[in-house]
Amino acid sequence: MISNSPGWRHTAGKSALPILLVLSLLLGACANTAGPRPPAYDGPGPLPPLAYYQLLGKMSPAELGRERSVLAALPATPNTQLRQAMLAGHPRAAQDLTKAIALLDGILKSSDPAALSLQPLARLLADNYLERQKLDAQQERQGQQLKESQRKSAELQEKIDGLADIERTLPQRTHSLRPAPAGRSK
Repeated sequence: MISNSPGWRHTAGKSALPILLVLSLLLGACANTAGPRPPAYDGPGPLPPLAYYQLLGKMSPAELGRERSVLAALPATPNTQLRQAMLAGHPRAAQDLTKAIALLDGILKSSDPAALSLQPLARLLADNYLERQKLDAQQERQGQQLKESQRKSAELQEKIDGLADIERTLPQRTHSLRPAPAGRSK
C-alpha cells in the first residue's frame, strides 16, 4: 500500500502545505474585496453615536470640516442630529455650542422612537454643553475683569510715578533745630 509508506506521507505533507497556504490566501483575498467596512453609525441605540464620537477624536481639523459637510447632506434623523451636535460641540472642531444645544433639544423633545433611545445620551451632551457655555461666559467675564484691574493698576502706577516726580522737584528741607518755646521755665 502506497498510503502507508513513510515516504508518501512526507511527500504529500510537503506538497499540500503550499497548496493550503495559496488557497487560504485566495479565500482571504476574496473575502476582503470590498475593503474594510466602516462601522454603521446610524444603528439603533446610543452605542453607534458613542463610536462616532470616538471617531471624531481621531480626525484632523480638515477631516472634521469634511464631516460637517457630509452630515449636512444626510436626512435629518435623530441619529444624524445627534452626530451633528457632537461635531458642533467637539473641542477640536469649530465649536457652535448654541447650535449643538438646539439640535439636542430637538431630540429631547421628540417622540420619535429612534429619538427616545438617544434621549439619555442627548441629555448628557446637552448638560455638558450648557456647562461649557456657562464656563466660557464666566471665563470671558473674568477676562474683562482682569483687563479692567490691569487698566486701574496702570492708572494708579502713573499717579504714583507722578507724585514721585513732584516729590523729586520739591526743594530739599534743611533740618534746623527749633528754638524751645518761651514761657516754659522752671
